[in-house]
Amino acid sequence: MSFEYHEPTSLAEAVDLGARFGADGRFLAGGTDLIIQVRRGKVAPRHVISLHRVPGLDAIEANGSVRLGALVTHRTIERCAAFRGRLRGLIEGAEVVGGHQVRNVGTVGGNVVNASPAADSPPALLAYDAELELVSTSGSRWLPYQGFHTGYKSMLIRPDELLTRIRLPRQLKGRHHYYRKVGTRKAQAISKVCFAASARMNDDQIADIRIALGSVAPIPIRCIDTEATLRNQRLSRRLIEEGKAQLAKEIAPIDDVRSTRDYRLQVSLNLLGDFLLQLERQGV
Repeated sequence: MSFEYHEPTSLAEAVDLGARFGADGRFLAGGTDLIIQVRRGKVAPRHVISLHRVPGLDAIEANGSVRLGALVTHRTIERCAAFRGRLRGLIEGAEVVGGHQVRNVGTVGGNVVNASPAADSPPALLAYDAELELVSTSGSRWLPYQGFHTGYKSMLIRPDELLTRIRLPRQLKGRHHYYRKVGTRKAQAISKVCFAASARMNDDQIADIRIALGSVAPIPIRCIDTEATLRNQRLSRRLIEEGKAQLAKEIAPIDDVRSTRDYRLQVSLNLLGDFLLQLERQGV
């Protein structure tokens, strides 16, 4: 497969090329997914637009909110000391992406727009209420990450738009974080279930909670109904069982070569129970 390779040196030039080539072009970030897809014949772009010479896309900002450039690598997130408290789930998600070689070049933006339901970063981003900045020749727009994936490999992004930044709320003090990936191995394996959650407690009551999973639906899923079942309720064993029952209705795992529907369902329920029991044991 042959294609024309482009190396824009500014964001304006990159989005101009994206608009010019439309569906015939693909933006290249880390390339850990795109190159494999090209080699396997799953995608056949006529133009590949590298983003590596576009300044600013690999930056991390913390000014009112946390902003990750789309080219921030998993390795950079893994090493970011500023995330170890309030955004610990991001680090835990980054730590289980592929091997060291993949984490050194794979990017958080690429993980999002590759749109794999089994990707490791999206559940953590959903649990932190992430927002995405999409830029085109028409300007920029921010939209919630929740709802961005509309179906398998389908997203609310046009061919001429480029994901440039991911924004996370800065006020996460007092929240409790949880991230678990279940796979054949901790890393270098596609997840069977990926679970991320964040909660804020008021004594023994769940004041706020966010729950997100990967590998249990056609898209990374935020479990809104399960959250509603648990929110503003006193934490108890009965509530935990009610939460599990609702989660079982909200996810749709399947049988495939990596695992079975029943296994994924049971593991998802177990992880929810483990998170809630941790909140209880912490005496919050």
